Amino acid sequence: MGETRLWVDICVITVLGIMSVVALTIIIERYFYIKKIDVREFSSLDELEGSLTDYMNLLASIGSNAPYVGMLGTVLGIMSTFHEMGLNSSANAKGVMEALSQALFATALGLVVAIPTIFIYNLLLRKVKKKVIAWKVLNG
Repeated sequence: MGETRLWVDICVITVLGIMSVVALTIIIERYFYIKKIDVREFSSLDELEGSLTDYMNLLASIGSNAPYVGMLGTVLGIMSTFHEMGLNSSANAKGVMEALSQALFATALGLVVAIPTIFIYNLLLRKVKKKVIAWKVLNG
């Protein structure tokens, strides 16, 4: 594996790892916060919604951008592979296929981060809507 591809892989995996840790932290925090909140403690609907949706935009951003980070890693990996092929006049098919499959790993990893994040984001939004409905029922 070329040194450039190695650095691309390390950078992309690091970014996606950070994104997944941040997403998991927000998911856990929001789940327990939304679960324990008492809607009667809020005097206005805007205050309740603001409190319930803190950090949800970051969760949505992580879920929607993780595939792009993975695709960036794939594109950079493929570019690096083609560059190395151009430098070495004797490129073998096996080496090229291995390098391209390793480049595609970044896209797969981006999807592994994005799919559960968006799924859980939507579940949390549903819990937020239930709390908002409960507040509206109590406050007419």
